[in-house]
Amino acid sequence: QVQLVESGGGLVQPGGSLRLSCAASGRTFSNYPMGWFRQAPGREREFVAVISWSGATTFYADSVQGRFTISIDNAKYTVYLQMNSLKPEDTAVYYCAADPEGNYRHTSAYAYWGQGTQVTVSS
Repeated sequence: QVQLVESGGGLVQPGGSLRLSCAASGRTFSNYPMGWFRQAPGREREFVAVISWSGATTFYADSVQGRFTISIDNAKYTVYLQMNSLKPEDTAVYYCAADPEGNYRHTSAYAYWGQGTQVTVSS
C-alpha cells in the first residue's frame, strides 16, 4: 500500500506562486510515474502534469504549460508542483497520484491518490 500526502496549498493573489508537495510512504516503489490532477467545484478531475520516476520525462496540460513545473526528489519520495503566474481559473483542489497503468492523463489509470490540497487564486 502507498500513502500520498499533499501539502502547500493556500490562498494566493492572481499572478502569484505556490509550490505543492506530495510525500509518498508505505510500500517502496520506483520507476512509477507520479502525477498531479485538480478538481474545481462542479467540474471533473483533470490532468495537470506527470513526471517519470527518473525525472527525465514530463508532460503538462496545455492550460498550465509554461507556468507550472513538476519535479521529483527520489531520495525523499516527494513530488513537487511549482505553480507560477497563477490565475483565478487555477482554483481547485489539487491531488497527487501514483502508479498509472495506461493513459497517464486519465484518472482511472492511477492506483493511488492523496487527499488533496486546496489552492485558491483570488484578489
